[in-house]
Amino acid sequence: METKSNSSITIAILWMLLISMLLFWLPVFGPLIAGVIGGKKAGGVGAAIVAVFLPAIIVGGGFFALASLFSGMPVIGVVAGLGGLTLALINVGPLLMGAIIGGILSH
Repeated sequence: METKSNSSITIAILWMLLISMLLFWLPVFGPLIAGVIGGKKAGGVGAAIVAVFLPAIIVGGGFFALASLFSGMPVIGVVAGLGGLTLALINVGPLLMGAIIGGILSH
């Protein structure tokens, strides 16, 4: 039985993050496609599930930081940033479903 190294999870995370950012304009299918490709790169269902959560945290944290940074009033920036964080977390469902499908297809 072949074991996968952490580098395949890292590559899967990078693919999911990149494709999620490129396909942001497709509300459900963008994260689903990113999850399938990232799941195939991860090499298995377990590694794919692990790889799902870091892109969501990075994108949500980026939304939060940028909205807080670009707002002239910190309170408004925090509220807008939390809205962006919520939108990023909504995409975790299709991303996770795609990652599971991609992990199954990689076998």
